[in-house]
Amino acid sequence: MPISALIFLAVIFVLVYSLRMARISALVAFLLAGVLSGPHAFNLFELNQTWQFLGDIGILFLWFTIGLEINMRRLWSLRHTIFGFGAAQVLMVAVMLFPMLFGMTAWSVMGCVMVALMLAMSSTSSAMDMLASRNQLNTNMGRQAFSILLFQDLLSIPLLAMLPIFAGKGFNLGASAIDVIVISGALLISVAVIGRFVLNPLLKLVAKLKSKEAFLLAVVLNIAIWAVLLDLMGLPTGLGAFLAGMLMSETIYRHQIDAQIEPYATLFLALFFIVLGMGLDLRMLAENWYIVLGGLVALVSVKFIAIFIVARVRNVDIPDATMIALLLAQGGEFGLLMLQTLKTANINAIPMAHQEILSAIIILSIMTTPILMFGYDQLRRKGLLMSQRISRTVDTTNPDIKPAVMICGFGRVGQIIAQMLENQKIPYIAIDLDLGAVMIGQERGFNVVYGDATNDAVLREFGLGKRKLRTVVVALDNAVTARKSVLAVRSVSKQLKIFARARNLAESQTLIRDGAYISMPETIESSFFLGRSVLSHFGKSDGTIQHMLAEMRKNNYAQLEKQISDKQ
Repeated sequence: MPISALIFLAVIFVLVYSLRMARISALVAFLLAGVLSGPHAFNLFELNQTWQFLGDIGILFLWFTIGLEINMRRLWSLRHTIFGFGAAQVLMVAVMLFPMLFGMTAWSVMGCVMVALMLAMSSTSSAMDMLASRNQLNTNMGRQAFSILLFQDLLSIPLLAMLPIFAGKGFNLGASAIDVIVISGALLISVAVIGRFVLNPLLKLVAKLKSKEAFLLAVVLNIAIWAVLLDLMGLPTGLGAFLAGMLMSETIYRHQIDAQIEPYATLFLALFFIVLGMGLDLRMLAENWYIVLGGLVALVSVKFIAIFIVARVRNVDIPDATMIALLLAQGGEFGLLMLQTLKTANINAIPMAHQEILSAIIILSIMTTPILMFGYDQLRRKGLLMSQRISRTVDTTNPDIKPAVMICGFGRVGQIIAQMLENQKIPYIAIDLDLGAVMIGQERGFNVVYGDATNDAVLREFGLGKRKLRTVVVALDNAVTARKSVLAVRSVSKQLKIFARARNLAESQTLIRDGAYISMPETIESSFFLGRSVLSHFGKSDGTIQHMLAEMRKNNYAQLEKQISDKQ
C-alpha cells in the first residue's frame, strides 16, 4: 500500500472521530479529508478521471437516498405541515435572499433565483442527526422540522428539472414555469404508477430468491436505468437516481432496500465529498475570505429570521420556533449537489469561482450549526435566554413514530401474537422474509413488512434502538435464524427485553444465553397444557396445578433438564 494511501486513511479517521465528537456530520470530515489530500494542500492524490467517476457515482447514490425518503403515503399524511410550513419556509428564505444576491452580484435573474432556492435548502442528514441525538425526532418540534426537510427534498424535482433552463440564455417566466410543472407532475405520476404496478411485481420475483446479492443488484440496476433514461431525455442523471429512490419508496421493500444500500451509499457519498474537497481552490478562498465569512453570517442570519417568522405566524411557540430556525439555518447537501451538477453538466449559470465560494459558505454553515445549538442550550440552562422547557410532547399523528413491539417472523406464532397485540391496542410491527406471508398479512390488515430480521441495519430501520420500542418477539421457526435474530437485536440494544420462541429446551437455553429474556420451548409448554387437562380431569385444583407448573418452570425448566429428549 502506498504511503499516501496510509496517510489519507489516517487523516479520514482523525477527522471523522474529531467531528463526530463535536456532533458534526461525518460527511464534512470526508470533505475536509479531500481538501487536505487534494492538489491545493498535501497533494496526496491527483483529481483524475477515476476520482471524478467515483464522485459521479456518489452523486447518484446521494440523490437516490434522498428520493427513498419521499413516500407518497407519508407526503399525504403530513401534507398540511409539508406544503404549509415547508413551502412557506422555502419561499420566505428565497424572497429575502433574492434581492441581496441580485443587488450584490452580476448574475442573471435565473442565476439569482437558482442560488436563492438552493440556499433555502438545509442539511437533512445533519438536522436529523441532531434531532435524534437530542431525542426530539418524535416531538411536535421535531415533526415540524422533519416536514420542512421533506418539502425541501420534494422541491428537488422541479429544481433539477430547471437545470436545462438555467443553461439557456433567455428566460420566459410563463413558458419555463409550465415546462417545470408539466415535467415534475409527469415524473410524480410516473413514480406512483410504475412503483406500484411495475416495480413491486419485479421485486417480488427477486425477493422470492431470498438472495441479498440479487436484491442489491436489482436496486443498483434500477438506479442506473433511470439515470441513463433521463440523461437521454436531456435531464440531469441525478434526477434519474432521485426518481429511482422515489420508485423504491413506493414498494413494500423500502426499509429492506434502505438497510441493504446504506453501507454502499455511505461509501460512495464519502467519495463524492472527498472529490468535492479535492476540487476546492484553497488559494482562491483564502484571497476571498471576507466574502466567505460575510456570506456565512448573511446566510445563517437570513435563514434564521425567515424560518422564525414563518414558525411564529403558524403559532409555534417561541422556544420551538427558535430551535427549528437554528436547526435549519444552515445550507445543505442539496446545494453542494446542485453546484457539482452544474460543474459536471457545464452549466455556467454563475461563474466557477463563485460556485467554489458558495460551496465553502454551505460547508461552513453545516459545521457552524452544532456550535450555535450548543451555545443556545448553554444560554437556556443558565436562564439567560428563555425558559428551559424543551419540546417533549410526542405527536401521535406522526406515522413515523415507531411501534412498542417488534415481531421477528410472521408464521403461525407471529400471527397469533400480532392478533393478541391488536386486541389490546398495543402498536406493533412484524417483519418477515417470506413474501407470501407478508402480502397475505397486509391484505388482512396486519402491520407486517418485508425485511430480514437477522440484519441489525434492517432492525434499526424499523425502529430498534428508538425509545418508543419496548419489546422484541422472536417468533422464527428455524433455530439458526432465531439465534441470529436474537444476536442482531442484542447488538443494537442491550436493554430491550426479547421474548423468543424455541422448539425444545436445548434451543431455549441457547437463546437465553445469547440474550433472550424469556424463551418458551414449544414441546414442553404444549406438554404442560396437555398434562394440565389430564390433571383437571382427575379433580386436581387449578391452584395445585399452577403451583406444580411454576416449580417445573423455575430456573428455565431446571427440573426437566435430565429428563427431556429432543424427540417429540
